[in-house]
Amino acid sequence: MDSKKHTGIFIPKAGFYLWSIFILLAVIAYLDYKIALPGFVIFIFLVYYNYRSNYIRHKEITKYIENLTLNIDTATKDTLLNFPMPLVVIEVDGTIIWYNSSSKEIFGGVDLLEKTIHSFVKELDADNIGNEQMNFSKEIVVNDRNYNVLGNFVKVDSKIDEDGFILLLYFIDNTELVKMKKQYYDEKVTIGLIVVDNYDDLMQSTEDSKRPQMLAEIDAKINQWVSNTGSIIKKFERDRYLFVFEYRYMKEFEEKRFEILDNVKEINLGNKIPVTLSMGIGLNGESFWENFKYASASIDIALGRGGDQVVIKDSKDFIFYGGKSRELEKRTRVKARVIAYALRELIDQASNVMIMGHYNCDIDCLGAAVGIYRVAKNRNKEVYIVLNSSNPTIDKFVSKVEKSNEYENIFIATNDALDKIGKKTLLIIVDTHRPKYTEAPELIRYTDQIVVIDHHRRGADYLQEAVLTYHETYASSTCELVTEILQYVEEKVKLKPIESEALYAGIVVDTKNFTFKTGVRTFEAAAFLRRQGVDTVAVKQLFQNDIDTYINISNTVKDAEILMDNIAVSVCSPIIRNSALIAAQAADQLVSLAGVNAAFVMSSINGSISISGRSLGDVNVQMILEKLGGGGHMTVAGAQLQGVSIEEAKEKLKNAILEYMENIKKEET
Repeated sequence: MDSKKHTGIFIPKAGFYLWSIFILLAVIAYLDYKIALPGFVIFIFLVYYNYRSNYIRHKEITKYIENLTLNIDTATKDTLLNFPMPLVVIEVDGTIIWYNSSSKEIFGGVDLLEKTIHSFVKELDADNIGNEQMNFSKEIVVNDRNYNVLGNFVKVDSKIDEDGFILLLYFIDNTELVKMKKQYYDEKVTIGLIVVDNYDDLMQSTEDSKRPQMLAEIDAKINQWVSNTGSIIKKFERDRYLFVFEYRYMKEFEEKRFEILDNVKEINLGNKIPVTLSMGIGLNGESFWENFKYASASIDIALGRGGDQVVIKDSKDFIFYGGKSRELEKRTRVKARVIAYALRELIDQASNVMIMGHYNCDIDCLGAAVGIYRVAKNRNKEVYIVLNSSNPTIDKFVSKVEKSNEYENIFIATNDALDKIGKKTLLIIVDTHRPKYTEAPELIRYTDQIVVIDHHRRGADYLQEAVLTYHETYASSTCELVTEILQYVEEKVKLKPIESEALYAGIVVDTKNFTFKTGVRTFEAAAFLRRQGVDTVAVKQLFQNDIDTYINISNTVKDAEILMDNIAVSVCSPIIRNSALIAAQAADQLVSLAGVNAAFVMSSINGSISISGRSLGDVNVQMILEKLGGGGHMTVAGAQLQGVSIEEAKEKLKNAILEYMENIKKEET
């Protein structure tokens, strides 16, 4: 122990000490060489001793490292040979160069040597292995067992492998974990709500003596549908059912496209209208209550989209099934009267009123805004319509309003609206229910008093903060809904000529001159406006086209491409000034042609691609354009795409049409 300490004295700084002694001896020899001779003898001994010590130490270290390497290699080999986990060693190209006995059992006892790993496991092909990081993990299935494969690239001598790497594959059997995970998800409780969405009309169209039998038939159909699922179904209102089942049955329901929707339509007990159901399902929530909330939100959307469909809310996303039926017009105006009374109370309590529609405002949106303006103005309130800019579809009417002295400063931009809005401001949103599509979405944050009046099929991103919502998808237009409200807000309401023209124009445009989505109540609303003195000729003049516009519409129709024999797709020239208006009117013209059931016309507006969709009812253009972020009705819909070229937008549209048609074929089979 002492010798090691003394040896250590010379090792770290020996060179420095020896050089110091040599210099001192040189100085002494210069003064007296006789005295220096013994010193040189001792110096020579020290140099020899230092060399000898370094040599012995280096030899001991080398021997120690060699023994350590040998021990590590032995331990490594022993570990590999006796490794309890399946282990396969392969070259970078996938050739198996070694494996242990455990790994052989995975592949049924087959000899693996010199064979490629991807011949046994397709997920581990040579291209994927070569592109992997130094360490990776893959989930695979071999002989009905699940494994998590951990891969580790190891640098080796180039003589062994020309690439300088081999790959160690560790197979971790997690079959039981996968089974438990699947069982966990399969047994998760899913909650659904089922509504007979045309209950009142159905009962009225059925003879009194057959009504109990009708209800029994509906109950039987629903119970038969869930009979093999071990589910719980409970009728808690005359037309509502609570449906609780395990998640494992969702796949079966989806594969059969929720056949209950079609099954109940087969009930025929003399009823003049078919039975239709709506269903809302909530799943993957953190609790039963959250799933129930999801189901409630889903059923609201299903009913808001016209019924006869299933809406599933999976945490954040909504999934839709069905929705092929036309909306049924309500026979009574009870709801319109209730909404009118509630709206009147909200207006009376408000400090001021702001009316806002969707961006790129159309005449239905503007007409509804003007109608609500009259309601609030008659209640002696300060009223504004938020409109940042006009567009070709409303230019003539906006100009007509601005020329009238009665409507001075009626239109305000977003910045002015932000200055005037407060907590007691009543914000009325018309012709849309989706916050991001409004003229000024930021206004929604500044007031809690929000009213929504709309007729479009409800989307997943509807405004949930509204204190009052009048959302009727059967209506031809928002102007129709507002016209009905006007008749109940006051006993003897009197509209200005320009106001009645605006409301009438909105109905005419959205129904395509009383052709689409026109019911009894649509004509009743038009009759009321006619009694108010609307000039139908003046309304027609608002939408007259000049010769250039007519030529552009004709050219767009001429350039249409026909898909699947009955769907027309066309592109409006980007150099046309009023391309959005041209696109909409060209789509209207295309569906009037023989053999064309649906039409889509695209136009470029301010760097985005706008799509106008029209249909005769056989093709649901709303469901197609919903895949592109749009919405609307079965026969009239639209969408806007950002950051894409017209060619890319056309390709996306074609894919959406193809996907929709394939889904229709699946449902029919």
